[in-house]
Amino acid sequence: MKAVIPAAGLGTRFLPASKNLPKELMPVFNKPVLQYVVEEALAPEGVDEVIVVNSHAKPQIEAYFEKDEALVAHLHAKGKNGLAALVEEASDLPVSFCYQDEALGLGHAVLQAKQQVGIDAFFVLLGDYFVPNKQMCKDMAAVSKAHGGASVIAVAPCPPADVSRYGIIGGEVVGSLTGEYKDDNNPGCVLKVNELVEKPSSDAAPSNLFIVGRYLLDPFIMELLETQETGAGGEIQLTDAMVRLLETHEMYALVVDPTSGCDAGTPETLAASSVRMVLEHPELVDGFFEALGTDSLTK
Repeated sequence: MKAVIPAAGLGTRFLPASKNLPKELMPVFNKPVLQYVVEEALAPEGVDEVIVVNSHAKPQIEAYFEKDEALVAHLHAKGKNGLAALVEEASDLPVSFCYQDEALGLGHAVLQAKQQVGIDAFFVLLGDYFVPNKQMCKDMAAVSKAHGGASVIAVAPCPPADVSRYGIIGGEVVGSLTGEYKDDNNPGCVLKVNELVEKPSSDAAPSNLFIVGRYLLDPFIMELLETQETGAGGEIQLTDAMVRLLETHEMYALVVDPTSGCDAGTPETLAASSVRMVLEHPELVDGFFEALGTDSLTK
């Protein structure tokens, strides 16, 4: 099974920093956002490769995942074996690339990976959001397995006034991962999707559950994307193809805790996510200082 991460965008929210450094390589503590997303994508059983949909204008992304034997040798020679291991960690990840050189929408970006995805179901993870405990995609895979390999999307509740900002689902509750059902806003709740609406008005929204940027999709979506007409913004929208997928295939939604992930889509949220990782994951900081061969910022 493959996972696809669209990463071809211009990152205009991060200008001027993103002029020379792709936003996907901006760090949360000492590791780029994209590496967190790649590691999350590889967490579910059976995922053996991550396909990054890149732009030829951002060769730095591909370079980051390439081996750098000279740098590793230099670090070893200086006795910085821990840092050498951190550098090799990224290059050892099973990452490949395809390219989207025109900004024609999320659906178009996903379509570029069709040949590498093949005939199997695949994950799509948006690259400006990551889940530190890597559990979300694992849970989605469990829901899919329980429902005959059906497509699964992760959703979370938002205030009714905010539904016009997102893709919103409608559906019928069919169970819960936790075994305890309270309401359809409860994390772990599983719904059979019967409606998908892109940025509806609050009075037209079928629910307040929005898609959070994690998808497990039937490979038939690729055929639909090949014939998908442009939608909002003159772009090929993944949501539009998913609406067509619903006509012939079952689809489920897993309600997740919106606070389980870290947003890295703006400079403000990226900074907040870095602070959060340091505060909530002291092992990350300890591991970094261990790699440096010290135990504090002052040494």
